[in-house]
Amino acid sequence: MWVFQSASFLPVIVIILIAVIKQVNEYERGVMFTLGKFTGVKGPGWRLVIPVFQSMRKVDIRTKAVDVPDQEAITKDNIPIRINAVIYYRVSDTQKAILEVENFFWAMSQMAQTTMRNAVGETTLDNLLQNRDDISKSISRVIDIASDPWGIKVESVELKDIVIPEDLKRTISKEAEAEREKRAVIIKADGDRIAATNLAAAATILDKAPGAMHLRTLQTINDLSSDQSNTTVWMVPMELLEAIKGVADKLKK
Repeated sequence: MWVFQSASFLPVIVIILIAVIKQVNEYERGVMFTLGKFTGVKGPGWRLVIPVFQSMRKVDIRTKAVDVPDQEAITKDNIPIRINAVIYYRVSDTQKAILEVENFFWAMSQMAQTTMRNAVGETTLDNLLQNRDDISKSISRVIDIASDPWGIKVESVELKDIVIPEDLKRTISKEAEAEREKRAVIIKADGDRIAATNLAAAATILDKAPGAMHLRTLQTINDLSSDQSNTTVWMVPMELLEAIKGVADKLKK
């Protein structure tokens, strides 16, 4: 008879154990309340929670990735854009995450949106496009400082897409093309200047070195004669013409 009665109480005992024992996983921490008062943080394992008198809220301490939705913002140079981002953070202090903020997940999303709009308003579009990583780090630092009282550690913020108006895209494309053409003209002008300087230096050397012009003439004739299809034009050096003129003047005298 006693065995029968014990067997009949077994389901009741199982139900009581299920209601009393709570499991905290390795990646969680349990915030314990007794009669509404905070009484500690429980680590991984089975934890005894007395119904009615006690309660426990489990908090996931793994890194979370929150997708910040598209935000409309105006840059410092008054250009409207749409921008979105991803924020990576984790709970570093479980007690603060439960006691200091009502819903830290929602609060982090709202703070990221506000901080991102403010950061965009403090920079120009060119700086935003060229220094995206630096601006992301700046946003991350601001959010990390603001969320520290909540027991939240911000690991990084990544700006994903920066969408600008279509007409502005065409303007930027034309500006980039004009900049490339300007650089090409500058590079060509520098090349012409360097070539002219080298030619002037070469001419000075040839003029001062005795017989250098004759050697240069012979070399040019040799280069022309290497190809049978070329038409060779014989050029008389100025020195030879001056010598002939000098002889003619002597004959006249």
